[in-house]
Parts: sequence; C-alpha cells; structure tokens
Amino acid sequence: MEKTSTLLRLGLKYLFRYRRRYGFLVAALVFCFAVVTFITSQRDGMSDNLYHNAQSHYAGDIVAMGYNTDFVQTHHLRQNEIYTILNAAQVIGMNPAYTVVRTIHFRNGVVHFNGIAVPLRHIIGSDWDGEAHLFRRKTFLQPPEQMDFGDDGIVLSSPTAQILGARMGDSVLLETETKYGQRNTGFFIVRAIVQDTSIFGHYKAYVSRLSLNRLMLFADDEASSIGFFLRNPAHAERQRLLLYRELTGQVPLVPLVHDRDEFARSRRYFEPGGNVALYTLAVYLSEVADMLNAMNLIAYFLYGMMLLIILVSAAVTYRLILHERTRELGTMRAIGFFGADLRLVLWVEVLGVAIFSLFAGFVLAGILNWVASLLSFAWFPSFEIFMRDGRLTALYRPGTMITNVVSVFVLLFLVVMFPSFKASRKNLPGLLSGEPL
Repeated sequence: MEKTSTLLRLGLKYLFRYRRRYGFLVAALVFCFAVVTFITSQRDGMSDNLYHNAQSHYAGDIVAMGYNTDFVQTHHLRQNEIYTILNAAQVIGMNPAYTVVRTIHFRNGVVHFNGIAVPLRHIIGSDWDGEAHLFRRKTFLQPPEQMDFGDDGIVLSSPTAQILGARMGDSVLLETETKYGQRNTGFFIVRAIVQDTSIFGHYKAYVSRLSLNRLMLFADDEASSIGFFLRNPAHAERQRLLLYRELTGQVPLVPLVHDRDEFARSRRYFEPGGNVALYTLAVYLSEVADMLNAMNLIAYFLYGMMLLIILVSAAVTYRLILHERTRELGTMRAIGFFGADLRLVLWVEVLGVAIFSLFAGFVLAGILNWVASLLSFAWFPSFEIFMRDGRLTALYRPGTMITNVVSVFVLLFLVVMFPSFKASRKNLPGLLSGEPL
C-alpha cells in the first residue's frame, strides 16, 4: 500500500514536470470534450423542451380525443364517455400524476378588442385547478395573483395581446362557433398574458371549460379530450394499449395510429355520432421527430469526429513523450522499479491529464451553452418549439454525461495501454541507450 501511494505521488510529480509536453494533448482534450458536451447537452435540451411544450399543448402523455361527426365542432366527448374513460384508466392501474379534461374549439375562433380582430387557431376550455401545474410552467408578462382565472377570465398569448393592444384587466369579445355552426360571443376579462411565440401557443387562448361549453352549446359536464400525465412517460405506448383494450366494447374506438400519416387516414374510420381516439405524444410529434432524428445524425457525426481527434492526438502525443523519456524509464528500471511500477506511474500521468482536461472542457462547454442561450433564432420559423422562453437551454443528463466521460477515458486507455506495456517491458540496455520503442 505504501509503495502504491509512493508511485501515485511520483506519477503526479512527473505530470507536473512534463506538463508542457502534455500541452497539445490537454488542448485537444479540452476542446473536443467541450464540443461533445455542448452538442449532447443542446440536443438533450431541445428534445426536453419539445417534449414539455408538446405535453402542455396536447395536455398529456396519452390523450383520449372525442370526435362527433354530427357536429361542426367535431371534438366532443359526452359525459358517459368521460366517465367510461376515467374508469378504464383506474381499472388498468394507470395512476397518472395528473388528469386534464379540456374542451377545445379548433377553428374559426376570433378575439376582438378596440376594433381589432385576431383569428385564433385554438381556444382551450380549461379546468383551472386541474391545469394549474401547466400554467405554473408558463412565463407570464406579469405574474398573476392566482392560477384560477374564473369563468369570466381569458388568458391570451403575448403576440395576440400585442396585435390587439390589450393589457391585463381589459375586456375582450370572444367569438366562437357552436357545435351546430352558428356564431356565438361572450365578453371576457384578460386575466393573464403568456409569453409564447411558438406554433403551439402563438394564436391560442384559454377560458374556463364551463364558459366555452356554453358558448359552443355543449352540456356543462361535456368536454373534448382527456389527457393523462404519466409518472413515467416511457410507458405511454404500453399504457395506451392497455387502455384501448379496456375500452374496447364500451365506447366506439378509432383504430390505434402511430404517426401523422396514420392520424390523417384514421378519419375514414369515424362512425356516425361519437368516436374516441387514443393518441400519444409520439403520434402528434412524428414529423418533428424526423427532424430531431436528422439533427441527431449530425450530432453523432460531430461526436464521432471529436472522438477521432482525441484518439489521434493522444496517440501521437503519447508516443512522442515516451520516446523522449526512454532513458528516464531505463534509469527507473535500473534502480529497482518493476515494469508494473512504470506502467502505474505512466497511467497516473494520463489519468491526471484526463481529469484536468475533462473538468476544463466541461467549464468551456458551459460557456458555449451560455453564449448559445443569448442568441435569437427568430429568423428560424417554428424553431421556438425547441426552446424555452425563446432561448436554447442546455440539459446535462447524467446518463449522457457519463457516456461522454467514459468514452474519453476508454479512448485514452486504449491509446496508452499498448505503448506503456511496450515501454515497461523493453530490455534495460535498450532503454538506457535510448533505442526507439
């Protein structure tokens, strides 16, 4: 044990003595690890932002959507269907973290103020208490006093409020379409303005579910969708299949779909009257997922290039260092060090280089991520879905970071293992004479 401790201290002393010779390797490691960490953290951050933005927009990891082809506003669930779906989720033991029931007005909505009208793509009828966790995630221009905005309150997006010239406390006129196609209107007070410029929230407004039901001539206890927020989103597809099997025979179900193309074709299976479809976020985001996969390929390519640079840099630098230190290694052997002792000293040097370089690389990656968060991507249409509050955010997933660190250590070990074994086993006269390794 004492000998090992001595060898460790000796390795660190040699590292400090030959720090300049390791300079190129340190620089390569710092740069490459910083780039690798920057790429992977930005990729994970974009994926996480997309997921949470979509989860908030679609209100769940699994969404039971009602369709009624008898109505103009087709998204409709009767009270008995709502009860059946909630009961089925309980029977299969889904145990979601949150359950969100919404009424959704999908088209021809308009908000009026001061002679200006803005079309709305979505009007969401929310149960304020049930969606409080979603509103707490949002960024408001002015923080509301509470998340219950009342039956006379409306929440606008910042682009809509800016076009209207509306501020908190103003009274706006909301124009909707009833389930039969007539126009209906109601006055609402602006209770909050959400900072959301993404395609998910740009032209969207929130009112209470009761108020929207009455504007659309739905019964007070009816809705359009039920969203389940799972405790483990990775189980979404399995839970959807279980829910589908449990609901079979109880409500008219649309066949399961897995991407946007199947989603579009599924309308041919609608029966007259009520239909229920079960979706996961993967269905809604299948087209965006293709874009993410393309970005992942670019990330993996850059990742591989950085690791290749580390491999080549380490191989060249380490061989040069060992060649210059041949006589020194021979002297150590002559005074009683064994081959295993020499290898331990050499490996401690490389380990010290790796630890210092990875730490410095992580710091540099943090600086790069900070710079990236200051950049505006307003010129990139719809890129906001990958950002949070209009800025890129890095996410350092433990699994990803461990993979990055282990990859670098494995590469260095592979690079130094063979030369160090060759140097430690070379005959003593050859080492003392400075023969090439």
